[in-house]
Amino acid sequence: MTTTMRAAVCVRAGGPEVLEVRELPVPAVRPGWSLVRVRAAGLNRSELRTRQGHSPSVEFPRVLGIECVGVVAASTDPRLPEGATVAAVMGEMGRAFDGGYAQYALLPDALLMPVTTTLPWDVLAALPETYLTALGALDALGAGPGDRRRLLIRGGSSSVGLAAASIASAYGLETMATTRRPGKAGALRAAGAAHVLVDGAGSVPAVWPEGPDLVLDLVGADTVVDSLRLVRRGGTVCVAGSLSGWLVRDFEPIAMIPPGTKLTAFHSDTVKGAAGMLQRVVDQVEAGVYRPNIDRVFGLDDIVAAHRYMETDQAAGKLVLLL
Repeated sequence: MTTTMRAAVCVRAGGPEVLEVRELPVPAVRPGWSLVRVRAAGLNRSELRTRQGHSPSVEFPRVLGIECVGVVAASTDPRLPEGATVAAVMGEMGRAFDGGYAQYALLPDALLMPVTTTLPWDVLAALPETYLTALGALDALGAGPGDRRRLLIRGGSSSVGLAAASIASAYGLETMATTRRPGKAGALRAAGAAHVLVDGAGSVPAVWPEGPDLVLDLVGADTVVDSLRLVRRGGTVCVAGSLSGWLVRDFEPIAMIPPGTKLTAFHSDTVKGAAGMLQRVVDQVEAGVYRPNIDRVFGLDDIVAAHRYMETDQAAGKLVLLL
């Protein structure tokens, strides 16, 4: 096996230009960690924020990337034979240790999820973080197969929003999704949203006078109070995104949460080790039930352009880095 690899290194906090493709040593295997030959990695806005310097615990230089898919190149775990297809998500990838923006990644065995699939690498890479987050959030809302309730997805044209629309459609939920950009409405309808609202045009009560039964809020801080106002009395709001930041200022629970209405949350850090869930997602994508919702695929040498594209909010779906 080669002793060097190419990787996109974030050399310091800053704009997209701080990502540099460099030649690095292939990491040495150690107990409890296995080496993965990375074939593709999903791009995520949390990596953008880390690159900008909003992750105080991260030390630079760092190879970013909170998820990846590939094959086991050197194993320290009997359940992970060399050559096995695996996925990894979160668990401080790309933060406390180097992540998926590289040809090889040394990852904790506990993070690695074996997957059986015939999907192309770019399609497989579009699934782990996005679909496991969407599934977890819908589970937190109490949604499931055969559900006929009304679901509002705020921030619907994000990759998680599109995945949630796809799953909700398969479940049977009547889904409405919001987006700030009219050009993304088609992607939402293709993902299964029955109603699409472009911010500033139309309103939820005009379509559902009694309000949605469930709200999946992927915008976060700026909209959670409004989501609590929109949902029908006794309904549930799940905050599972932070497109507008983490902190809800001047939040007064007693005044802002209507009696009987439920507020919950889901964070994707809880999805690590969810091999069974990921396999079910893969099976549903292979069967054509769920859509991978890929917007664009970039090569490693295009990492600066990829981050610039992500930062300017041009994508309607998942961005993938193909190694």
